[in-house]
Amino acid sequence: MRAAVVGTGGIAGICHLPALRSQAHRVRPVAAVDVDEARVKAFCAEHSVEGAYTSLEEMLEAERPDLVHLCTPPHLHAAQAVACLEAGAWVWIEKPACLSLAEHDLITAAEGAGRASVVSQHRFGSGARHLRALAPELGRPLVALCVTTWYRDDAYYEVPWRGRWETEGGGPTMGHGIHQMDLMLSVLGDWTEIRAMTGTLERRIETEDVSMATVRFDSGAMASVVNSVLSRREESYLRFDYTEATVELRHLYGYRNADWSSTSALWNPPEDLPSSHEAQLAELLDAYERGGPPPMGGADGRRALELITGLYASAATGRPVLRADLVPGHPFYDRLDGRGWS
Repeated sequence: MRAAVVGTGGIAGICHLPALRSQAHRVRPVAAVDVDEARVKAFCAEHSVEGAYTSLEEMLEAERPDLVHLCTPPHLHAAQAVACLEAGAWVWIEKPACLSLAEHDLITAAEGAGRASVVSQHRFGSGARHLRALAPELGRPLVALCVTTWYRDDAYYEVPWRGRWETEGGGPTMGHGIHQMDLMLSVLGDWTEIRAMTGTLERRIETEDVSMATVRFDSGAMASVVNSVLSRREESYLRFDYTEATVELRHLYGYRNADWSSTSALWNPPEDLPSSHEAQLAELLDAYERGGPPPMGGADGRRALELITGLYASAATGRPVLRADLVPGHPFYDRLDGRGWS
């Protein structure tokens, strides 16, 4: 397969190129795109990528890639993903996939020969896989905690697109906690109702720097969700209490089996596969070769964005929000700041 990387900032070199190298027996990067010509040329030289472009459209026409890794700022994702899909390429979109449910639905509507998938690497480690397989043996899910307490200083938000509704789409709820929330959703399934608060307590940004929510799931289980970029002792924490056992995960940006614990004697993951872009890319390529739907495509790729939308809507309105309400015409369907809501 021929792959292209669009956006050559930090995430492309830190996560996407290592993932591509891990699958070098069946995919190779042939091109990279960035509006900064010097940066894309330096990126291509560092990673031995032949084609350096400053135009996505020019690259798609010249290279005809099978797969595009979309690593640009969030506000560019929807239009760029649609362009890739219309060119017949599969597209793997860094989180957050886009700025709203409306944009996500535009991406899905553009699928044809090309398919879209969202980066959500924490679903794909062996611990999460084992929990999803083992869950029926642990009894009924009752209580969950989903905590992303990270630290980002003022300098982090000096990057022009960060901390703004128009370009990042949200604060730590959208850009940081999305990882743990998606993993929680992959274990507990669909939610019914959310009640939330947000605050901008310390950072000089438009969006929140803290959010808290209570979520009720279709199963009846309830979860407490915390997202912060003000927490100097950083941690990513998930806890699942079932009728027969408790399962916990403590890590920061990625986990191995040693980061999980359980009260159940049945807890024994059969392999130790870290959560990583490498793990998800392997499954994405499997799907491409089968001609089947990609992991984290369609409804799965949309699920975390639905929860985030509900959280922002509840925080802004001071009211509980039902998942069933988040349809076209809802004030937060098109924009997560709910501009126009009253």
